[in-house]
Amino acid sequence: MITRRFVMGLAAAGAMASFAGVGAAQAYKDKYKEIVWAIVPAENASGVTERFKPMMDYMSKELGITVTLRIASAYAAVIEGQKAGNIHVGMYGPAAYARAFVTGVETEPFAMDVNKDGTKGYYSVLYVKKDAPYTKLEDLKGKNLGLVDPNSASGNNVPRFAMNKMGIKPEEFFAKVVYTGSHENAITAITQGTVDGAFNWWNDENESNLMRMERKGLAKYSDFKIIFRSDMIVNSPIAYLKSLPDDLKSAIRAAVFGFAQKDPDGFKRVTDGQAQPWAPATHKDYEPVVELIKFVDSLRKK
Repeated sequence: MITRRFVMGLAAAGAMASFAGVGAAQAYKDKYKEIVWAIVPAENASGVTERFKPMMDYMSKELGITVTLRIASAYAAVIEGQKAGNIHVGMYGPAAYARAFVTGVETEPFAMDVNKDGTKGYYSVLYVKKDAPYTKLEDLKGKNLGLVDPNSASGNNVPRFAMNKMGIKPEEFFAKVVYTGSHENAITAITQGTVDGAFNWWNDENESNLMRMERKGLAKYSDFKIIFRSDMIVNSPIAYLKSLPDDLKSAIRAAVFGFAQKDPDGFKRVTDGQAQPWAPATHKDYEPVVELIKFVDSLRKK
């Protein structure tokens, strides 16, 4: 026979469990009043700030704490910031994540970019001016080459890996190798004649750094041509510090994976409408990039 005391006991127990659950869910707020979300400089700082403001506002609301955007001056700045614990979440290229991993940074990827067509990869391409006489990478011998950043996958590591397979030593083959600092700067360097060709990221004919620049009025896609395209590179990750409490990591994941549905306009602004919602990711997805980084490091030592 179910007694009134038994029923009241169940109700009390349920209320306590519910209260405990709420307490556990909010526990990270006692320690973290703010987290820092950093992004590598694929474009100029003002463009990044404008693009990601809706996401930072959304994340702050969903997490119940301030999420502050930090635009890194270089890829290494995100890596060093995570190593020091000053950056809690990083959005960077696969090579930058791999670099963080091989240098002992305690960070882990949890999400991955997904292209508009559902694919999860992109390419490194070599751009030259449309009217330039070059038709293949080898034609740039003795010319100036633009790379993006030492920790950029499409802007440095994949090109160096590909050129090594071709028997090309960049510092000897080209008149000058120039690190431009960002993908936008690499395109600008071609336009200004600082370099004769430059590597960049490219998804397909509909989406690339160059297409984004065209949409912002910074360049014309038709003014350039591609004379080299790499094998596919796994898409960029979002990674947080392993040291973050599990409830905070869970909340971050839930917010990121729910962004496209809860704030479709904000998601479209972040992605220019050229991507699907982020997909789950783990370190295993980036193991090939880690091996690539180790190989490129071995080339530098020779």
